[in-house]
Amino acid sequence: MHILFTLIKIFMFNITITIEVQSMRVDCKVASRFAHTVMTTKAFNTANASQEVFFEVDLPKTAFITNFSIEIEGRIYVSEVKEKEKARHQYESAVSSGQTAGLVKASGRNMEKFSVSVNIAPQSHVTFTLTYEELLQRRLGSYEIMIGVRPKQLVQNFEIVVDIYEPKGIAFVDVNGTFITNELLPLVKKTVTDKKAHVYFSPTLDQQKTCSDCEETLIDGDLFIRYDVTHPQDIGEIQIINGYFVHFFAPDDLPQMPKNVVFVIDRSGSMEGEKMKQTREALMTILSELHEDDYFGLVTFDDIIELWRPFLSKATPENVTEAKGFVKTIKARHMTDINKGLLSAVDMLTSEKSHSFPDMSMIILLTDGRPNLSKIQENVQNAINGSMSLFCLGFGYDVDYSLLDTLAKQNDGLARRVYEASDAALQLQGFYDEVATPLLLEVNLNYPGNAVTDLTQSHFRQFFKGSEIVVAGRLQELETNTFQTEVSANGEYIFGDFTERLWAYLTIQQLLDEREKCSAEDKEDITAQALDLSLKYNFVTPLTSMVVTKPETEDTDEKLIADKLTEGTCSFHILKR
Repeated sequence: MHILFTLIKIFMFNITITIEVQSMRVDCKVASRFAHTVMTTKAFNTANASQEVFFEVDLPKTAFITNFSIEIEGRIYVSEVKEKEKARHQYESAVSSGQTAGLVKASGRNMEKFSVSVNIAPQSHVTFTLTYEELLQRRLGSYEIMIGVRPKQLVQNFEIVVDIYEPKGIAFVDVNGTFITNELLPLVKKTVTDKKAHVYFSPTLDQQKTCSDCEETLIDGDLFIRYDVTHPQDIGEIQIINGYFVHFFAPDDLPQMPKNVVFVIDRSGSMEGEKMKQTREALMTILSELHEDDYFGLVTFDDIIELWRPFLSKATPENVTEAKGFVKTIKARHMTDINKGLLSAVDMLTSEKSHSFPDMSMIILLTDGRPNLSKIQENVQNAINGSMSLFCLGFGYDVDYSLLDTLAKQNDGLARRVYEASDAALQLQGFYDEVATPLLLEVNLNYPGNAVTDLTQSHFRQFFKGSEIVVAGRLQELETNTFQTEVSANGEYIFGDFTERLWAYLTIQQLLDEREKCSAEDKEDITAQALDLSLKYNFVTPLTSMVVTKPETEDTDEKLIADKLTEGTCSFHILKR
């Protein structure tokens, strides 16, 4: 069973024996699913010569960096978020000397890597601090924090502190880890009350050792914190703080909706071997899990389209068995024609629209190829015309993932990358599990127009069991703590200004997605809105860069420029002039 991968990873050091890591701390505070994480490491150069120290952090791809600083013997690099072009102009106008000292790049399935290195004088200290924020997403009935613990050496003071606050109550908290031995298990302290949870892990030097006389560390793996909240089953949970509100809607106790689903499977030559084998394995399991009220179809494509049947079939045991027989015969062959494969699936779904078929229709595309038609986006969007959802699964690192992402967003779905590993079949099955149980279609959350402004997305084509809809906005009257939705709802004041930052986070994410769907004339205005919010709330987004400037000395003025990762790119530079 796949669960939410909201990743909070700790840094590791690639260092020589003369660099002593004196302390490492991850401090994660979650208030109503909004996570604020601060990672701090302090190192000391014990040598009599300068040494290079690397600071590396894996952080969620959905997170926005909000601050980064380096402190060296009381002197601090100061960070500032700027519009990307202005930061780039600053970069280009500088006279660069030396080589790049750090970068932001893809480093795993759900994460990107932030990395920087600095030279430390003999007998000197350096402290790195990175802060980022993100909204945890609910998938398959839980939120998950994953903390990668790989210090690569013994650490004098090692701490992981996670505090969770959920005003409507915490349903459960589970903590486990790949590195947790019987000796380390008692060191993981978990305290859970009605609305709060606290997780603390701080092994001593001796407790970190693989043996009493060893210098190797046991701390090498992942710590998982999985939890869920108590979800009201009516209008959901509404919280109001400082003139901003957030509405969480996750009614799981609803009957399952039957669905129409067509699987579109790439069988081009590049799928030969393990990819094809894993695809067949995943489909065999997925077909077994179809609900008997579902209708389904199978489309395979290379440069030729082949259908299992030219019509949708009810997921009876007999039909499922026959479909499995077809899946076993799928073999990789020729070129790739994604356009024809998708349009064939659309035709199958639209031609059988009637009272006897479910209203919920979806296409699930699996491909490792690059589309050979420039107008595929326009063709598919026009064919679907808002009548179904498209989910795209890209296989491998060379797939045109950005196009798949755009195709999915334009058609009320989402894209995922399927990583070529031994668990690829489980990845496919896990994704399907997320969308296998639709509960609602055409969901509208309505708020009185005279009471709220600056509303984030409030219409959703579908709602799946185990997920969550989140809407945020600004209230016209700052002192309001009650307003009408479909029924009366009471807000609740809790600590901090997280609702305003959550609103800004959601708004920026949705504006960036909207840029992929809108017309050319609207793109400039939407980009300007997203940029303005990114600068106001100090978020490193695809439209901004973070400039970190070291205080001037007699001979140097160094600058670091960090950019938010976009698929297939990396950027982080150190400058001297």
